[in-house]
Amino acid sequence: MKKLINNLSLLLGIGILLSACGGGNSLDAKKASLEKLKAQQAEIAAQIKTIEEEILTFGKDELEPTTKQKFVSVTPIALATFNHFIDVQGRVDGDQNTTISSRAMGPVVKVLVKSGATVKKDQVLAELDGEIVARQIADLKVNLAFVSDVYNKQKALWDKQVGSEVQYLSAKNNKESLEQKLATLYENLDMYRIKSPINGTVDEVFIKIGQNIAPGMPCFRVVNMGDLKAKADVSETYASQINEGNKVNLYFPDLNNLEVPSTISFTSRVISQMNRTFTIESPLPVNKNFIPNMICVFKVLDYQAKNAIVIPVNTLQKTENTTFVAVASVQNGKKIAIKKEVTTGKFYQDKVEILSGLQAGDLLITSGYQDLNENEVLNY
Repeated sequence: MKKLINNLSLLLGIGILLSACGGGNSLDAKKASLEKLKAQQAEIAAQIKTIEEEILTFGKDELEPTTKQKFVSVTPIALATFNHFIDVQGRVDGDQNTTISSRAMGPVVKVLVKSGATVKKDQVLAELDGEIVARQIADLKVNLAFVSDVYNKQKALWDKQVGSEVQYLSAKNNKESLEQKLATLYENLDMYRIKSPINGTVDEVFIKIGQNIAPGMPCFRVVNMGDLKAKADVSETYASQINEGNKVNLYFPDLNNLEVPSTISFTSRVISQMNRTFTIESPLPVNKNFIPNMICVFKVLDYQAKNAIVIPVNTLQKTENTTFVAVASVQNGKKIAIKKEVTTGKFYQDKVEILSGLQAGDLLITSGYQDLNENEVLNY
C-alpha cells in the first residue's frame, strides 16, 4: 500500500511540473521542455503499467484477502449405550437330528418315504429282503402247531391224572421252546425293517430299491425341526466370561443377517484336550428356515456401559504418545478445528468407547479430519 501511495505522489508532482513549464517564451526553451516532457511521458507510461500490474496482484493478496477453508462433515456427540460382545462361530444342531442305519444286511425291497415326508416314531421307512427269515417263521409255525396239540392233549390227560408227569412236562417244554424261537425269529424279521426312532421330517434318503446295504450304513436322516439349538466350541480364554444365563444374540449370515435374542442355556465345565475349547448351547425358536449345521454366530454380551461416549473407530488419530480426535469449535465467529486428546475403552466392530476427553454436544469431525491443523478454518 505504501508503494502505491508513493507512485501516486510522483504522478501528482509531474502534473505540477507540467503546469510550471507552460511559462517559457523562447523557441529553444520550448523545444527543450518538449523533449523533457516526452522523456517524462515515457517514464510515466512505464510506471503506470507497473502500478496496474501491482494493483491486480495486490488486490488478490492484500486488498481483498480470502481465507482458505477446509470442507468437513461433523456429527454432534450424544450419550449412548455401548455393548461389547464376544463373537464365536457356531452351528445349528439338535438332539433329535439323527441318521438312521440298518440293523441287518440285505437288498432293499421297499422305500416307503421320500425326502420332506413327516414321520412318526417307530414308523417303517424301508424294508429289506427278509424272505429267509420269513420262511423259517412259516416252518416254525407248523411245528409249533403240532407241538401245541401234543401239549394240549398231555395236559388234558394229566389233569385227569392219566399218564406220567414227565410226558406232560416234556410236551410243555417243547411248546415253550418253539414259542421262544418264534419270538426270536420275529425280532430278526423286524431288523429287516428300517424304522424312525423319533417324530420329525425326512431330511434325506440315502438308499434305493435293489441296493445292498449292511449294518451301520446310513439310510435316512430324520430331523425334528421343533427341537433345534445353537451350539459352539469356545476357546478356554473365555471360560471365566461366558456362563449360563449370559445374554446372547444369535446371528445368521445366510438368513439375510437375521439376529435372534437368546441366552446361554448350557456351558460345559470340561476343556477339550484336543482343541482347548468348551461347548456352549442356546435354545432356538421354531423357524422353518433353521437347518441343522447352518452357520450361527454367537454374540455373547460380556460388557455394557450406559450413557457412554461412543464414536467411530476410524475417527481416532494417533501420534507416538497420544490418541486424539478432531472436533469443530466456533471462536471469534470462525469455525475452526481443535484436536482433543482422548482415553479409549473397549472396541467392538466399528465403535469405540471414549472414557475421557470428549463430552456430549461436542462436534466430532467425521469426514475430512485427515491432515487437519490446529485452528484451521472449517466449512461445514
